Amino acid sequence: MSRSVLASAALLALAAVAQAQTPAAPAAAASGPAAAAPARPPADPTAPKPFADVIKGAKEQPGLFPVWRKDEKVWIEIPKEAFNKPFLFSVNVANSIGERGLYASQMLGDEMVEWRRIGNHVQLIALNTKFRSASADSKLVLEQAFSPSLVTAGPVASADHPDRKSVLVDASALLLGDIPGYSTRLEAAYRLPYAPDRANSFIEASRADAQITTLTSRVHFATPRIPAPPLVAAPVPVPTPPQATPDPRSMFFSFVYSFRALPEKPAAIRHADPRLGHFMESYSDLGDDTKANTRVHMVNRWRLEKKDPNAALSEPVQPVVYWMDKNIPAKYREAVKAGILEWNKAFEKIGFKDAIQAKQQPDDADWDNMDSTHASIRWFTGSDVGFAIGPSNKDPRTGEILDADIGMSDVFGRGSRRLAADDVAGHGHSHSHDHAHAASWMGERSRALSEQFCSYAADQASEFGFALDLLALRDGMDMNGPEAEALAQAVVKDVIMHEVGHTLGFKHNFRSSTTITQAQLKDKAWTEANGISNSVMDYNAYNLPLKGEARSTLTNTTLGAYDYWAVEYAYKPIAAGQEAAELARIAARSTEPQLAYGDDMDQGVGGIYDGFDPRSNQRDLGDDPLAYAKKRLKLNQELWERVQARKPEAGEDPLRSRRSVLESFRQLGMTANNVSKYVGGLQAERIVPGVTPGQAFKPVETAQQREALRFIATGLLSSDAFKFKPEFLAAQTLDYNEWERGLPLSIPDTVAALQGRVLDRLMSAATARRLIDQGSYLPEAQRKSAVSLSEVYATLQGAIFSELKTGAEIDRMRRSLQREYIKRLQLQLNRSTNAATSYADAFAMARWHASQLAGDLRAASAKPGLSVETRAHLAESLDLLNSMLKATLTRT
Repeated sequence: MSRSVLASAALLALAAVAQAQTPAAPAAAASGPAAAAPARPPADPTAPKPFADVIKGAKEQPGLFPVWRKDEKVWIEIPKEAFNKPFLFSVNVANSIGERGLYASQMLGDEMVEWRRIGNHVQLIALNTKFRSASADSKLVLEQAFSPSLVTAGPVASADHPDRKSVLVDASALLLGDIPGYSTRLEAAYRLPYAPDRANSFIEASRADAQITTLTSRVHFATPRIPAPPLVAAPVPVPTPPQATPDPRSMFFSFVYSFRALPEKPAAIRHADPRLGHFMESYSDLGDDTKANTRVHMVNRWRLEKKDPNAALSEPVQPVVYWMDKNIPAKYREAVKAGILEWNKAFEKIGFKDAIQAKQQPDDADWDNMDSTHASIRWFTGSDVGFAIGPSNKDPRTGEILDADIGMSDVFGRGSRRLAADDVAGHGHSHSHDHAHAASWMGERSRALSEQFCSYAADQASEFGFALDLLALRDGMDMNGPEAEALAQAVVKDVIMHEVGHTLGFKHNFRSSTTITQAQLKDKAWTEANGISNSVMDYNAYNLPLKGEARSTLTNTTLGAYDYWAVEYAYKPIAAGQEAAELARIAARSTEPQLAYGDDMDQGVGGIYDGFDPRSNQRDLGDDPLAYAKKRLKLNQELWERVQARKPEAGEDPLRSRRSVLESFRQLGMTANNVSKYVGGLQAERIVPGVTPGQAFKPVETAQQREALRFIATGLLSSDAFKFKPEFLAAQTLDYNEWERGLPLSIPDTVAALQGRVLDRLMSAATARRLIDQGSYLPEAQRKSAVSLSEVYATLQGAIFSELKTGAEIDRMRRSLQREYIKRLQLQLNRSTNAATSYADAFAMARWHASQLAGDLRAASAKPGLSVETRAHLAESLDLLNSMLKATLTRT
């Protein structure tokens, strides 16, 4: 019993006692005309006020949960029958601060919730959907085992309405706290303790209809003070306070809270198949103890039903409508619309006409499409932003997609002027990490938003700049002319197709670009009709020709074979009794080469999932990723030659050439990572036991591994691959209008970062383990010829320290590379800091080659005629190696 109920009961009891102890009045006196009225018990001061008194003078917004507003006061009305009834609660951020992952127009998450009333207290409870059972007996056990979560709570603001049987709650009490967990996000970004300030927060907007109630909270976050910088530099860099706000101690966010009714009739469930890439609603079914695997995966998809089920081609009962926000620049609206509607081609193949529609929000509209009933595409910006994202809200009962808001950064508006590289990549922020953290506020279901984080827009925009640079310098293309503008529009369409695909329920497919042949890529008629990849869900590179080759289609223009297949599996209307067999037939096509599939984990996300199949990559093109890597280096070298030969013009951006060079290295870094996958690589196939023929894992062909290793050693690790004229480097100026203007351009440092990425891959624990273990996947006759860990280390060491054998001078760039190698060798020999060293064979091999290198350094140091710089470098390297080899080992 609540405190208010106990207090009321106590007061009534005291009143009854007092009345019993009062002497009764004479009967005559009691009936006389002048007799006083019987005394009433005093009112309970803690009891809620009558409903009518609370909303007197307020204006109602009727809806699922009616909203009452009076001045700055806002109440939500909850009908009695709405308590303990599930609905969907979602949160978006409409206004933000524009830096470090804190951007506007973003979906944050959703949960299935219900209102619960405890006396005069109302709770919004997130239901636990991770564990389920159809068995009545198991449901009670699950309720006891797995807790729900409290989203927010507050006291009732009124007594029950006598007729409507509803109660009011104060919206400010419910929605002005930190529901999305932004204090943690701010602390992660700035390492400062921000907290919501209720006194300066308010409900700024609301709307309601029969399906949804939406309220927008303007929440002020603040920190009492910004600490003084440390007197001594910290060993780990400390992030700066907010840079994009006038005062770093204060900032506002607008959170859009939507309360949406779940469909009365749940959608039909379609179970996922691992051979295709669909986002899923997943849970553990604990109602059947005969199942070895309790996990259930339901495809995320919109509810599409034919108006005429018997027609070969029919309009849907309810199409998927994307509202193009009025903040999309007018010049890009047609390209955005084209990207949306391109998906209708796939839906027509399965019998739907105009399943996907695009509508433009009027420029004078006074409504916001960030509620949970308008699928939308919104343009947003920030000081360091360059990504796009395609998240969605789902019905957790079935996986049905109910809403989607694509966030599209304005990087394309700046791409043609080459600002994307400087504003987005130049500051070195990790947007993927920031955004993945942003999605974690509501647990497992909302963490799925991080899977839908997408850097495709940033990558496309930055490579768009590379393409414009190269074409302008090679062919004289006007960077602000109609040809460049047409390419920009094509890139926008490409990225919108990709992001709309996410909101239709499709994951990335990073293997589809390798299913197009080099000959097809050079055939413009073929690429115009079929695109440059078999899926728009890949991170497809630009189809740039080498010098002297004819130009084909530069970027993706249409859906690929995989996209049609993914749509068919998720959305094809199938009679219930035939669904299992028909879905099995559709999925069985996975062995067709053009339908090859590899997701983010296959491509590599870091840690143990480093991506070991060289066919699943970002930013490659064609059926031979190794050949593309060689081509990419040639394209970069051509750009560097042309940039150095170009004469600057008066009035141009002083950082133009500098930015072009740095951005080209960023793109080359992706290529370097991709080609490094060949060494110790495994080809992975998504087989279903007893259904799909073939091996699940197969080592990359030995010849390909050695070819990749040779290209790395003679190309990416060679100083000759990176030639820049001293007069060019000396001419690269800084932006003297900025406080943080940077330092002079250093090609050795830039090359060292690129080469370090290659060494990180080839000298990692995962690569060592695969090289040692790959023999177990090969027949006996092939094991002796396989690439060994010793061969890889010997090849790297020989290429990196080639001067030790010849007695040649070691220049600045080579000294940097050799230091990077020794750093990683040191990690390999330190059991306490690197997991690789816990693998005995890898540790022994690293120690063996370190000993060999020490001997080579000692011999080289004795050779006459070397410069002081080279002698000092050799002495320092030898001292480091000797210290590492003499270090005491703790053996267990």
